[in-house]
Amino acid sequence: DNWDPETVPPHYLKIGQPSLRWRITDQNAAVTLLEPAHPLLTWPNPIGAEDWQGWVKERGLYFAAEWAADYTPLLSMADPGEEPLAGSLLTARFGKGRHTHTSLILYHQMDFMVPGAFRLMANLVTPPGTG
Repeated sequence: DNWDPETVPPHYLKIGQPSLRWRITDQNAAVTLLEPAHPLLTWPNPIGAEDWQGWVKERGLYFAAEWAADYTPLLSMADPGEEPLAGSLLTARFGKGRHTHTSLILYHQMDFMVPGAFRLMANLVTPPGTG
């Protein structure tokens, strides 16, 4: 693809390569909230351990391997026996808004009606301060 970590995202963000190394294939992999009070993890739905239950197939693909200090990593997870990866959900201020990058396979979870995927998607698309 034409992903250029210097020009495609608003801040430097490099997708890990080879892609086989930068993904979580265990749908039951434990997820750690790195910033549990962050609005994307609290509004309108508080995201907790129950939101990661019932996932199908995998957690995510093409995780970011490197990113600018502007980004805040929100999650960490690991396949069994592997080091944790923190590049699945990153967010940064950009102008009057923010750029959020996710490698989570939300669409697949939504196809299988996994409630946590819908709850997280709602958080990602809800403008801050709308409550």
